[in-house]
Amino acid sequence: MKEIITIGLDIAKHVFHAHGADADGRMVFSRKIRRAKLLEFFASQPPCMVALEGCGGAHHWARQLTQRGHDVRLIPPAYVKPFVKRQKHDAADAEAICEAAQRPSMRFVAVKTSNSRPQP
Repeated sequence: MKEIITIGLDIAKHVFHAHGADADGRMVFSRKIRRAKLLEFFASQPPCMVALEGCGGAHHWARQLTQRGHDVRLIPPAYVKPFVKRQKHDAADAEAICEAAQRPSMRFVAVKTSNSRPQP
């Protein structure tokens, strides 16, 4: 089995989709993961770059995955959209996130801490 370098993770309410790629950008796996099993899945993966579309929930998952030794990067959704190759569904989104993250010129969003709330 090839070494996983990047995992694109499309998050949702109950079922997430992960797309793993090697150093050449070739798919190693593409699978659905239930919310309850997500942290268990990433604990079993070697440390790698995990990319997610930036949204409110992505910051929570980024903190959780960082604690497990992964290099987590958040990508603005507008930067992921051009990489979706076919109809919009979880597997295609996860693949697009993974591909966008591997671009050398990609810009990422900083992960907010759990105490990052706007001051009144």
